[in-house]
Amino acid sequence: MANIFDYLQWRGDLTLKQSGFNVVDNLILSMIAYVPFDGVVPAGIKRGAVTFSGAAELFSKLDLKKLPVRNPDDVRLLTAAAATRRFKNMLLSGYVNNIDIAAEKQFSALTVDTGDGSLFIAFRGTDLTLVGWKEDFNMTFLAQIPSQAEAVAYLDNAAAHSRGKLRIGGHSKGGNLAVYAAAFCRRSLQKRILSVYNNDGPGFAASVISQPGYQNVLDRLHTFIPQSSVVGMLLEHHEQYAVVHSTESGLMQHEAYSWSVLGTDFVRRESVTEESRFVGQTLKEWLYSIEPQRREQFFDALYAIISATDAKNLSELSADWLKTAKALSRTLKNIDAPTKKMLGEILGVLFESAKKNIGTLLPVRMQKKR
Repeated sequence: MANIFDYLQWRGDLTLKQSGFNVVDNLILSMIAYVPFDGVVPAGIKRGAVTFSGAAELFSKLDLKKLPVRNPDDVRLLTAAAATRRFKNMLLSGYVNNIDIAAEKQFSALTVDTGDGSLFIAFRGTDLTLVGWKEDFNMTFLAQIPSQAEAVAYLDNAAAHSRGKLRIGGHSKGGNLAVYAAAFCRRSLQKRILSVYNNDGPGFAASVISQPGYQNVLDRLHTFIPQSSVVGMLLEHHEQYAVVHSTESGLMQHEAYSWSVLGTDFVRRESVTEESRFVGQTLKEWLYSIEPQRREQFFDALYAIISATDAKNLSELSADWLKTAKALSRTLKNIDAPTKKMLGEILGVLFESAKKNIGTLLPVRMQKKR
């Protein structure tokens, strides 16, 4: 089936005046936020803005081997979009990429002047850094993670440089940040928001969803998840979500380049798979059965174990499996008895939850086979 690269071939010759902004455009701009634009796109909003085509040309001169490219398709997407009439003259600015290991924060964002009188604020999802993954885990026990607070401030700053309407989006954690920024920005700014796009990003704790700001933008939230979604099913969603067909399986469906596109929309499914419901329900039950303080202790311990390998990102962690395995083994031997007991107990709760929920999945499968 077709994907966003095919969409660029089909619709790339049409400007936004000829064919208005749509959900596939949202996904393209959300994925572009993964490109490491350091030194290419200016930090100032609108000041010194560079066109899509200009950014692609500058980026092509860089040594990709020295750049933290998450997925080669991110660079391919930049090149493909920059070659189209639809995207090439859009202006990119406001690029920030803040990694703070001490604060356990990974935040990156980009502002796109789409040329139709509006701005698209794109928040990057989790990158390859280990601290980025740790911040994701922190969502399970913190009312607000550092990147969520920065997302609100970023949106406020971007909006101050424009009087037009706003669209906000992101993929994975970036989708969560988009919703959070829209929900917790000031009321006058919320009135300027056209749409908020959460592309397979996790939801929120009930305490966030109940806030007036979240309810104010609920009618403009657009959440998309693939049929076997795991990440997008985490925590709580009060908004309606659309299920998108993916050509991949399991966790690989989270990679949005596998999402099927038809015309100006995604190919949609009626519901998520039973496996997605099973994983989502299991993880929710597991998290909610553990006190927030215990969750924090658990994820802090796991992060400490992985950090002991001296790896700073997933690439370094996987580059030399033998070295990584030895470092992990040494760390596990040296952790204290109470921590070992805590890790074992909490993992035991996860396995028990999985055992219970698999019992509800199997009867459904047997009924379908009859």
